[in-house]
Amino acid sequence: MSWNDYYRRRDVIDTALRQARHDPQAALRFAEIEGAEELFGSEENLLLAMHYRWLQALTGRLRAEVAGPEDAAGVPGGGEDDHLEAVSRAWRATVRDNATLRAVLDAHIDRHPALRRAHEAELRMLATTAGLAEPGEPQDEVTAVGNAFLSLLRARSAHLTAPRRTNPVGQLLRKLAPAS
Repeated sequence: MSWNDYYRRRDVIDTALRQARHDPQAALRFAEIEGAEELFGSEENLLLAMHYRWLQALTGRLRAEVAGPEDAAGVPGGGEDDHLEAVSRAWRATVRDNATLRAVLDAHIDRHPALRRAHEAELRMLATTAGLAEPGEPQDEVTAVGNAFLSLLRARSAHLTAPRRTNPVGQLLRKLAPAS
């Protein structure tokens, strides 16, 4: 692949993400993206390239958060024993910075078998990196552990970003109470 091809592919991915920003759950408008068919051939291949972009961002954050002992000096999270928390931070930060990309991938996982397999490999990587599974364990078990871990991450992230419910009676009492 030439540099021109690389930049053209990058531009197609960026265009798809701009389109998806309004409704990331909707099907990609693959046929409407200039150059998508020529450069990727299929929606599935475009989604796999998008997943690769996601993995680059995620693994970069994981590397920064869960540095090996040889990298512990001066690296945030370096030498930290709690890999579970480090992986959680890395995942949340990557989602925060790539929300549309993650939403598009999530919306299409069940529609494309190759994307599903890539996602399952990601789940295994998360489970292993977090210390919840060992590399030699059966893949289906590690995938299930990774899926449970990701479900917890998503639930916790939703809880942290959900608007706080206010008690109308409490608000009224605060308004009626004399200011000190």
